[in-house]
Amino acid sequence: MSRIGRKPIEVPSGVEITMDNTTLTVKGPKGTLSRELHKDMKVNVEGNVITIERPSDNKLHRSLHGTTRSVVSNMVSGVTTGFSKALELVGVGYRASKSGDKIVLNVGYSHPVEITPEAGIEFDVPTNTRIVVNGIDKERVGAYAAKIRSVREPEPYKGKGIKYEGERILRKEGKAGKKK
Repeated sequence: MSRIGRKPIEVPSGVEITMDNTTLTVKGPKGTLSRELHKDMKVNVEGNVITIERPSDNKLHRSLHGTTRSVVSNMVSGVTTGFSKALELVGVGYRASKSGDKIVLNVGYSHPVEITPEAGIEFDVPTNTRIVVNGIDKERVGAYAAKIRSVREPEPYKGKGIKYEGERILRKEGKAGKKK
């Protein structure tokens, strides 16, 4: 039995859960999330506790059990507290600024790169070398952070580029020099 799948999900006050066929909708103080779940997974909502059950022990159902529970848990915590992912710019002259709702990146190209968020995603630039992506959907926050990182991924020789906060870049030594 899946250890993660068996854990019940506590629903905080102010969060509304509705299950319509295979669509789960979670409404909370930060917004509303809706997701289509696999038709075989059973979502039981009893009071302020959600449990996920699987119909059998075949491989597909075992793999979906923990995944479905994690997705539902992330939906509940997303509408209550939200998610954020921080990025750092490393390099001489690399900087970010916010203009309106979009961010402008100067990361060594001949032109500034502008990234516009879609609905439900917000950018914050506390310093000119740090970007924070905020939202209620964990999957979309991570995808937007990866999109920003892909503009200039960190290179292994000097470590310049856009990296996640706390990410460790594996460094290479470079040329050994002239042999005599």
